[in-house]
Amino acid sequence: MAERSEAAQERAYLWRLHRILALYVTGVLGFLALMTWAEAQGLSRHWIGPIFLFLSVMVYAGIGVYGRTTDAEEYYVAGRRIPPMYNGMAAAADWMSAASFISLSGALYLQGFSGTPGNTGGLAYLLGWTGGFCLVAILVAPHLRAMNLYTVPDFFHVRFGGRWPRVIAALAAVVCSFTYVVAQIYGVGLIASRLTGVQFEIGIMLGLGGVLLCSFLGGMRAITWTQVAQYVVLLLAFLIPVSWLAYKQLGNPVAPLMYGKQIAKIADLEAQLLASPAEYQVVAAYLERARDYEARLQNVEAALEEQRLAIQEKIRRLRTQNADVGLIVAASRELTALPRDAAAARVLWTRLMRENYERAQPLGGLPPHSLAFAGYPDGTPEEQVLYTESRRNFLALMFCLMVGTAGLPHLLTRYYTSPTVAGARASVAWSLFFIALLYLSAPALAMLVKFEVMNNLVGSHFDALPNWIAQWARVDASLLSIEDMNGDGIVQFGEIHLGADLIMLATPELGGLPYVVSGLVAAGGLAAALSTADGLLLTISNALVRDLYYQDKPRNASPEQRVILTKFTLLAVALAAAFVAALKPADILPLVTASFSLAASAFVPVMVLGIFWRGTTRQGAVAGMLCGLGLAAYYMLSHVSLVRGTLPHWLLADAGLWYGIQPISAGVFGVPAGLLSALLVSWLTRPAPPRPPVRLEM
Repeated sequence: MAERSEAAQERAYLWRLHRILALYVTGVLGFLALMTWAEAQGLSRHWIGPIFLFLSVMVYAGIGVYGRTTDAEEYYVAGRRIPPMYNGMAAAADWMSAASFISLSGALYLQGFSGTPGNTGGLAYLLGWTGGFCLVAILVAPHLRAMNLYTVPDFFHVRFGGRWPRVIAALAAVVCSFTYVVAQIYGVGLIASRLTGVQFEIGIMLGLGGVLLCSFLGGMRAITWTQVAQYVVLLLAFLIPVSWLAYKQLGNPVAPLMYGKQIAKIADLEAQLLASPAEYQVVAAYLERARDYEARLQNVEAALEEQRLAIQEKIRRLRTQNADVGLIVAASRELTALPRDAAAARVLWTRLMRENYERAQPLGGLPPHSLAFAGYPDGTPEEQVLYTESRRNFLALMFCLMVGTAGLPHLLTRYYTSPTVAGARASVAWSLFFIALLYLSAPALAMLVKFEVMNNLVGSHFDALPNWIAQWARVDASLLSIEDMNGDGIVQFGEIHLGADLIMLATPELGGLPYVVSGLVAAGGLAAALSTADGLLLTISNALVRDLYYQDKPRNASPEQRVILTKFTLLAVALAAAFVAALKPADILPLVTASFSLAASAFVPVMVLGIFWRGTTRQGAVAGMLCGLGLAAYYMLSHVSLVRGTLPHWLLADAGLWYGIQPISAGVFGVPAGLLSALLVSWLTRPAPPRPPVRLEM
């Protein structure tokens, strides 16, 4: 009778969740219909963006307030009672970060299917992340769930004992997650500033409010249901524009099944651009500009002074001629924008020189979209080397993403919320299903956007460019810039610079959809960034408080007090991440990829050995984590110009790459190093088998 009663309660609980989800989806669709009608009636675009931002944040904050708790079981693992389907939706939202939603299609647009050795193509991300979930389902999630843990460092404490395995795991979780969360908060600031028109830094703080109200008040309980709500928004935001472009170009909205027809068309357009005299003029203009910066770098001090004197003379001449005030102001801004000193000038001009040399290539430096790998296996020696390095980086990146997925602490913690081990496996399967709904459309979106740019935007007059181009350029010039390099007044493909973080966000405007859809896409990107940031901030605060501060030390604190301390630690970490994100350290995708390499190197070798090999010792676990994480971090940092300028030379690797592997794929070195170190040290430190008793004969 008791079992029947529990089963009936379970069914009633599921039906209640289904009804709530159905009402929520209906409400979202009704709101979109209402906003579309309001726009048709004359509602200003200046109001649409803030409305989407405000309502999105308020809905998520409302869920956070409703799900607030101080109970440790609820705060850390949502009471371990999340049904598999909803846990899969939450995991998919957690997974569909700003990198997946905003940057993945952009990477495919810029890099094609495989890309170049320096910029590995987007298909590596799709294959690596998808394969990683298979590893999670087979190797990791069921075993961790069976142990009834709260955090990933808990595993290392329970399995190996002692202090240092848990401490190292907690610190590694902080490093990996902080790198990841900075990328998400950068995406939050990007979207919020576009929706509201405020400065990027203010946009970060606006979006951060939604994160804090959810994760701060309710922990994993509130985060789970917020992520379910966010998944609905980001799914609609992704599928509506890509379906519209597919219908517009191909007459069928099912983009994953139809976009292959555009491959041949894009190849024809690429061939036309490669034979265009106007495109060659653009290449020559970029090459001339790159050589100018190179000449300046020969004597930075003299070149900087010459630039300053030239602009000052220009301002004096304009004032003497009583020129238009706007021209004088523009010249004054040009003077102000000059580097402060020779060191700053050297950094800036070196970057601009490299960028212009990259742009001084056919197709604006972009590889042919459908090329399997850069270079040719049967071409010249240089092309053969390029082919080998491109393929090697593709495989290395795919490996890091696959293994890193199985080691990300915030993702693994998600499966602690399942009621049973079987529920954890089912949750992974649901996660793959919900993720596939978007991943199958990402290559289609990149292909359709590239066709739209090549077929419609290229050849336009600069005087007739749509307003959204100037608006996005004001948000961040690195995201979008169009400059008439050859002076013909016509847009050439090589003159268009689209950042990877812009492709998805600008798709509705590029396709001619109502501005409401742009607001929806921005809300979807915001949902993707917030959903991942929630889980990451909770992971960091848990690691700092539960795994470091309170780890195996007798402290007079109740579980409720520990939860409260975790909340305030989360607040401090969020503010620190917002500060770093405001510095715009890098694009979203490289930051996220780096966190995967670090997680793969630090956690996966020791975790898998600890699960499947009883011979793994505490000393082996410590050695494996330190060697794996240390080598990966060393390889990454040794190629960061800022780090190379501040650290002693003997701490840095050579300027060249190991086997041509890019720094973001450092996990390809860190994982084997961690595995071999753990195996060797465990073999050396394993206890001797007990000796059989010796019988003495009298």
